[in-house]
Amino acid sequence: MNVLNQLKLVPEVCSIYCATANPVEVVVAETELGRGVLGVIDGSVPVGVESEDDVAERRALLRSIGYKL
Repeated sequence: MNVLNQLKLVPEVCSIYCATANPVEVVVAETELGRGVLGVIDGSVPVGVESEDDVAERRALLRSIGYKL
């Protein structure tokens, strides 16, 4: 479910640092003035790479359920 655009429209949301379903780590720094996000680490590596056969199989599945490509 894609809700990123709806989140951006909320006035209280000033920045979106990360939008993923993967586990992440957030690097936060703290000084006398306060805290801030330095960055977000999405450390998951890909499980694999699609071959041409995998692409054809995925597209055939999507077409069979009525999803247009």
